Amino acid sequence: MATKKLADKRIMRNFAIGQLGWAMLSGVVSNWLLYFYMPSEETIAAGMPLFITQGIVFAGMTVIGLITAFCRLVDGFIDPFIASKSDSLNHPLGRRIPFMRWFAVPFGVMTVVVFTLPGLGGELFNDIALFVCLVAFYITLSLYCTPFNALIPELGRTQELRVNISTYISVTYFIGTAMAYLVPTIAGFFQGALGIADAYRATIAILAAVAIACMLLPAFTIDENEYAETEPSDTPMGASVVKTFKNKEFQVFALSDILYWVSITMFQTGMPFYVTSLMGLDSSMNFVLFAGMTLISLVFYAPVNVFAKRLGKKRLVAFAFFFFCMAFAVTSMCGQFGIPALVWGGLVAVLAAIPMAILGILPQAVLADIAEYDATLTGENREGMFYAARTFSMTLGQSLAMILFSSIASIGAGGSGYRITALVATAFCLLGGLVFLRYREVLVMQAIGASNPRSKKE
Repeated sequence: MATKKLADKRIMRNFAIGQLGWAMLSGVVSNWLLYFYMPSEETIAAGMPLFITQGIVFAGMTVIGLITAFCRLVDGFIDPFIASKSDSLNHPLGRRIPFMRWFAVPFGVMTVVVFTLPGLGGELFNDIALFVCLVAFYITLSLYCTPFNALIPELGRTQELRVNISTYISVTYFIGTAMAYLVPTIAGFFQGALGIADAYRATIAILAAVAIACMLLPAFTIDENEYAETEPSDTPMGASVVKTFKNKEFQVFALSDILYWVSITMFQTGMPFYVTSLMGLDSSMNFVLFAGMTLISLVFYAPVNVFAKRLGKKRLVAFAFFFFCMAFAVTSMCGQFGIPALVWGGLVAVLAAIPMAILGILPQAVLADIAEYDATLTGENREGMFYAARTFSMTLGQSLAMILFSSIASIGAGGSGYRITALVATAFCLLGGLVFLRYREVLVMQAIGASNPRSKKE
């Protein structure tokens, strides 16, 4: 078998721009879906219509909470199927690139439709329409992102490359997410002419067009056959899923990841409410604070990259979990003790920046290590399934977070529900850090080094 090329900076840059694109689309839905369909009193006063059924409807849960949770679960069950199809694809362009070419445009289109089709009828019609549109959104997301993520260990064929690629895509992930926070700022330019709802829709359409262009760049500029193993896997989907979850190190990683995604999703979903309802700032400050958080975080990227190679990934990831707990706990106190709103916003941004840098880079690299470790044990390359399994873990966490947030946020008055969501996020993050301490990094790295010395250091 011919030796594959190692990814250079151009390849890593182009690959990371794809991440920027899908992070924008994912960020738009994650950050603004609840804000759009379950608006706060301030947003309603600004003219936002009520499109879907509001309030508690079943077992303490809201319609938007039930819809988003169920759709995420559907996505989680679809991911292994898509991963299996990607792992086993026999195509001249490789196993991952064809999916990225085929589904970048549908993914972008469905992001716009999620905010557009609901709103054409009564509440019940809109509830059903939103459910259908959101299912289609998550299916197209998986069809692009699962093969995309499977390229991370395939392009990162050495430990150094793995951390470098994770750093690149982390930077563009945060840039993409920050751009998603621009929605209310850009919408403000259209609001006078279109009204608040259509202004949001026009803004999302513009961002989706940019995102599609970004996602197509790696799909048409990376020759997968030159850099990745493209031999199809012949393991059936069910057997591949079972083998993946039998890996004890992945079990630890997946459980900690579920807890992490519960906490971070509650925090990100709550940001627009924390900023407006707790801090008393304008909604446009969401972008300012997130951009500031991202810029501060970027300062720590180089040190994280260096220390991960010297100290290992486990110590830094565990530290980040516990540091994030402090950021979430402080968020729960925003707007109190007579402290100015901007001071609260700046404090949250600074505290969250450091763990964002670590957890933005290293979990992907840890998972790549586990996937390679598993390949040394089984002799099979099933990277797609590992990343699909991680997506499933993320999906469970996000689904639980949406149910919890939409239900807890309805408690009390004066923003008390929003404060409780931040405290719940703190508890889940603490549990996630404790679980991750059980990850046996030394065992994984020794097995990889013994099997493939090139992977250890190039």
